[in-house]
Amino acid sequence: MPPTPSPTRCRWASTDPLLRDYHDTEWGVPVHDARLLWETLCLESFQAGLSWLIVLRRRDGFRRAFAGFDPDQVARFDEADVDRLMDDAGIIRARAKIVATIGNARAFCAMRDRGEDFARFAWGLVPDAPIVNRTGTVLAQSPDSVALSKALKARGFTFVGPVIVYAWMQAVGMVDDHDPACFRHAGGHAPSTTTGNPA
Repeated sequence: MPPTPSPTRCRWASTDPLLRDYHDTEWGVPVHDARLLWETLCLESFQAGLSWLIVLRRRDGFRRAFAGFDPDQVARFDEADVDRLMDDAGIIRARAKIVATIGNARAFCAMRDRGEDFARFAWGLVPDAPIVNRTGTVLAQSPDSVALSKALKARGFTFVGPVIVYAWMQAVGMVDDHDPACFRHAGGHAPSTTTGNPA
């Protein structure tokens, strides 16, 4: 039998195997776990001004350096930890972003301690989510990302401008910005690679 053709993907996902795997299995999949949402927001903040591929290549390093993105542990980081992280070649060594991540851990914990669940808060501000983009035109930000950015800042988060927040919304499935021709558009799956009749 002829080989199964590769599925059509978003163009950005075809430039590197790591991006391809991330696109195929994670990007745009709805995330409702509060801790994982916070981790992804932290990583998106580190991506600002850089490529997402740089972050992906260092994701394991970030998880190690930031205690598995356990908000309670990161909230206790101090200036010595900032200095330690600035010497860690396994992450993006940007002091402002490191300090923001620690502050955002404290903001996350403060929300939780007030009884405000981070996941319910975030998804509650995007009432139509997941929003499926059927146009093929991808925005840099949206009215929803502006509102969510303002709400995050009001709760003490930093490095969460509307462009960063929109990228986060894409990553965690609040917005489905897969190209309409992509096999993942609107929750699609890759064609089966099995051949022959089922047993």
